[in-house]
Amino acid sequence: MLRRKVILAIADGLGDRPHPALNHKTPLESAQRRNLDKLAIQGITGMMDLIGPGISVGTDMGHLILFGYQPDHYPGRGPIEALGVGMGVEPGDVVLRCNFATVNDEGIVVDRRAGRIREKTADIAEALNGMVLKDEVRVYVKAATEHRAVLILRGKGLSDKISDSDPHAPNDGQPYREVQALDASEEARKTAYFLNLFLKKSHELLKRHPVNIERMKNGKLPANYLLTRGAGQAAHLEPITSGRGFKGSCIAGESTVLGVAKLAGFETFTHRGMTGNMDTDIKLKAQWTIEQITANDMVYVHLKAPDLKGHDNDPHGKVQAIELFDELVGLIARQLPEDTYLAVAADHSTPCEIGEHSGDPVPVLIYGPSLRRDRVFEFTEIDCAYGGLGRLSGHQFVTTLHGLMGCVKKQGS
Repeated sequence: MLRRKVILAIADGLGDRPHPALNHKTPLESAQRRNLDKLAIQGITGMMDLIGPGISVGTDMGHLILFGYQPDHYPGRGPIEALGVGMGVEPGDVVLRCNFATVNDEGIVVDRRAGRIREKTADIAEALNGMVLKDEVRVYVKAATEHRAVLILRGKGLSDKISDSDPHAPNDGQPYREVQALDASEEARKTAYFLNLFLKKSHELLKRHPVNIERMKNGKLPANYLLTRGAGQAAHLEPITSGRGFKGSCIAGESTVLGVAKLAGFETFTHRGMTGNMDTDIKLKAQWTIEQITANDMVYVHLKAPDLKGHDNDPHGKVQAIELFDELVGLIARQLPEDTYLAVAADHSTPCEIGEHSGDPVPVLIYGPSLRRDRVFEFTEIDCAYGGLGRLSGHQFVTTLHGLMGCVKKQGS
């Protein structure tokens, strides 16, 4: 069977809706897309629902699907994040994703991301790392991408059947939530109790932490609270690379993506210059992508910035983030080996008008050798709806890529 390779470039949160500030165009329609349009003209396009029409997904679920898993394989956000930042998870651990946040004296969440803190989060996390609660439970904390962190509860008789302390509200006056047991088990009740105890103790420590004192002196929001969500336990899934029989790598600056990649059996590469924001080093990402495809069958390269601008309700900023992605794609396309397909996708839509993920489909394209070209000339949400790939699920899109690589087994005799 003919074997070829695939590079998949992912623009996190790419999809959007027409916005009044952009003359009722989407950010993608408004952006300069010199490279994306060129690939669309010479390739094949379509629209993708990660799961199904109208169903929104998180970054973790979206990437789980884009790496080849089905939605029912979802292990929980916490374990994915732990893999992404290199934390060892033991059997029985409860792992949670966290935000460094700002709360006031009444417990109201002033900012879920502490002003999108990026500096010295490792120092803050280290002040909490290793805390022992009543000689029963030890807590481990490690900083992740920007305002994010990972928390592990380790002890006997713990459960991941607990609620989030994160109100998931966009800084609209909601308080943080007390963690509750989600079933009647003693294990869930115990876990909720110890997590609430930790959050209380950590809040008292963080209020006095030198990093936060310095931030307040400089007029910045303090990272004085941890909002927790996505509790889970150790993830055990068959690597996609083993099941399909190929080698892969992933280049990203975002811990969630790196965690999913490791789960799927991909070697991961990151660098401090890959910030997960607009100042990320796209030249290094493109260079590593081309280097990695020589030794692998499939390479993923990820850009987080469009999603951030969608969450910030910043349509003009999202236009700039998409143009940064277009530049990244162009850098890769100009060095693309002859035996390699270049595909483009997104893990979900993040419309600026709502500042959150939505179930709107995202545009996709595939460029490379021996493709049935369609008649689409622009890479936008509107034009790709007329593409030759049609409207397909995330799993169907990834299977299409695997099929082009020659690693999907023939069905029947």
